[in-house]
Amino acid sequence: MKTTTPRYMAVQGAALLTACVFLTVGLLGFIPGVTTDYGLLQWAGHQPGAKLFGVFAVSGVHNVVHLAFGGVGLMLTRTYAAARAYLLGGGLAYLALWMAGIFIDQSRANFGPVNGADHWLHFGLGAAMVVLGLTLAGQRDPTKRRRKIDA
Repeated sequence: MKTTTPRYMAVQGAALLTACVFLTVGLLGFIPGVTTDYGLLQWAGHQPGAKLFGVFAVSGVHNVVHLAFGGVGLMLTRTYAAARAYLLGGGLAYLALWMAGIFIDQSRANFGPVNGADHWLHFGLGAAMVVLGLTLAGQRDPTKRRRKIDA
């Protein structure tokens, strides 16, 4: 029986799904109705006006960042190592963003619109991405060939 290596590893699939979610959220942030108080959508600023699904504060820059993060994720799903780096690095970045949001909150140092729901979403995204990057990766890179050991 011949065994074949899957075209994509689980970590690549998780990274692809994560990237697609970010692209979708970035696009939805520009759609009136999905984004409540769309008339209050600002390009930048730390005062929340418009809210995605009526819950998460958004701005034009915020939406573009989600689109860019999703686009980068799509590119990084091509290889096992890059997909894992996307999940781990992106997850750690979102956890850092969560921590910054907790301490900075609505001060002038905050460069984007955030609220309590955003903080906990950043925590959930960051934790999920790190867990996926660690658990789906296994112990070795399956795309690298093993050297044969002659006996």
